[in-house]
Amino acid sequence: MDILENPPGDDEVVWLALTTSELPVDRAWTWVRRADCGAIVVFAGTVRDHAEDRPGVTMLEYEAYESQVVPRMEAIAGDALSRWAGLGRVVIWHRTGPLELEECSVVVAVSAAHRGEAFDAARYCIDTVKRSVPIWKREVWSGGDGWGLDAHEIAEVGQ
Repeated sequence: MDILENPPGDDEVVWLALTTSELPVDRAWTWVRRADCGAIVVFAGTVRDHAEDRPGVTMLEYEAYESQVVPRMEAIAGDALSRWAGLGRVVIWHRTGPLELEECSVVVAVSAAHRGEAFDAARYCIDTVKRSVPIWKREVWSGGDGWGLDAHEIAEVGQ
C-alpha cells in the first residue's frame, strides 16, 4: 500500500511522503484542515514546458537519496512547527520517477490559526525542501536531456 493511501492518525500533525505515485493535492488540503485553524496554504509544484535555456521540456525525472529524504522532511516539518507556534498540520510530499507535463512533483500544505503563519510556514517548507532534501531532476527537452541546472550543495535544515 502506498503511504498516500494511509494517512496519519487524527492526533498526528505531520504527513510526509516520498513516492512514485500521483500526488493528490486535494487530499493534502483535506488532511491539514482543522477546526482550530483558519488558514490553509497549499503549494503544488508541477512540470512546466520549459526550464532555463531549455525550451520544449517534455518531461522530468526525479531521483532521490531515499534514506535521507524523510528524515530531512521530518526536520523541516519540526522546524516549521517550532518557528510558527500557531501551525496545525504540515504535509510535505515529493514524487520520484518520470513525470509528464502538468503532473505534480511536490506538495506542501500547512494549516495555521492565521494566514500570515500559514503563508510563511509553507514558503519556508518548500524553500527548505529545495535547499536541503537530496532530490535531483533530469530534464528532457526538444534539444536533449540532462540534469537540472539548479543543482547545489545540500544544506542542513535550519541554515
